[in-house]
Amino acid sequence: MIKILHFADAHIDMANYGRHDPETGLPLRVMDFLNSLDEIVQTAITEKVDLAIFAGDAYKDRSPAPTYQREWGKRIMQLSRAGILTLLLTGNHDISPATGRAHAIQEFDTLDVPNVRVLDKPQLLKSDDLQNLPVQVLALPWISRFGLNDLLENFDIETDNKDEALPTLLKRWVEDRLLETDPNLPVILTAHTSVEGALYGSERMVMLGTDLALPSTLVKDVHLDYVALGHIHKPQNLNEGSHPPVIYPGSIERVDFGEVKDKKYFILAEINKGNTRVIWRELKNIRPFIDIYIKPETDEAINHTLQAAMPTQEALEGAIVRMVIEYHRDWESLIDESALRALASGTFEFHLVKRPQIHARVRLPEGRAASSLGVIELLDYYWDASNHSMSPERKKALNQLAKSLIEQANAGE
Repeated sequence: MIKILHFADAHIDMANYGRHDPETGLPLRVMDFLNSLDEIVQTAITEKVDLAIFAGDAYKDRSPAPTYQREWGKRIMQLSRAGILTLLLTGNHDISPATGRAHAIQEFDTLDVPNVRVLDKPQLLKSDDLQNLPVQVLALPWISRFGLNDLLENFDIETDNKDEALPTLLKRWVEDRLLETDPNLPVILTAHTSVEGALYGSERMVMLGTDLALPSTLVKDVHLDYVALGHIHKPQNLNEGSHPPVIYPGSIERVDFGEVKDKKYFILAEINKGNTRVIWRELKNIRPFIDIYIKPETDEAINHTLQAAMPTQEALEGAIVRMVIEYHRDWESLIDESALRALASGTFEFHLVKRPQIHARVRLPEGRAASSLGVIELLDYYWDASNHSMSPERKKALNQLAKSLIEQANAGE
């Protein structure tokens, strides 16, 4: 049996909200990601795992600031000093499309850091490549066009559409490598890619380049004993209840409001040939995101309606909150924005998105002209077009008021 820890999509420099920590100088949102990374690293050390697999995307882009590289390096070095063999797969956010350019985690390979292997090209690692651990690893990092050309040459395939050829090439490559594995030892496939049938999260908004999907049959091959995936932020097991487990642990922190409902995890797994036990570990200190959408039905007590939609102060404390209000544009001056912001004073960050709506012009029934209708009749059409939820009682009261004003005006002529 071999015990592994699997995580992915760290994106530690995703500082898209909030302020800076006065002590470290780092954005507080970066600290959120680093706190999750600390929890993962400490668990690996405490649980004495045999192998840690990071399935790609250390940063938000391929040119991280040196400060963020330092913080990532500190955590990986903790694993190295603890004697835990750590495999770092390159993801699409880690590599450059230009030939010969270094990728974002190149330094671990360049400096030959003990117990750390950078996997930046497709390869099969056998037991003797893994410090004699009783396991084998098939590695599929994100394939750039440069890497795709290498695969095409290896398989002697000519095609005009290289992107369409990639899933077939990768399938053939995995099948060929499986023939080279020791049938007595468990096999792990780790890949940074999409898989057919996977559910996406908000990462589609931050993906770089063309996204290609592996066939689901490839990752569900019974000759595999665990599939450690990265790239998709939504945690999921694509082969639930069957062998092998095919797992995206998801990103280690919420990246944006597209992940507002997602819990965040990393994986501990005990792997035997033909039998794997998976333990989902929920990350404990994920910053809450709260997304509020409200469309007031009328302008009556509109501020009470909006303020009542806000969660409790306890729930708001330290959260990143977005409140989207859709309303008739004529109600703009009625909305007390300062009162909403006062209620949100305990949040980490509060985004108020106001969406005034412009209603379509009133359309009269076919064959009817405005000149042929009375004022009250025209008002009826207006109330129906401008406020569909207006109660009959309110409509009647407004019409009576209008009628009274018209009568007074006529009497004064």
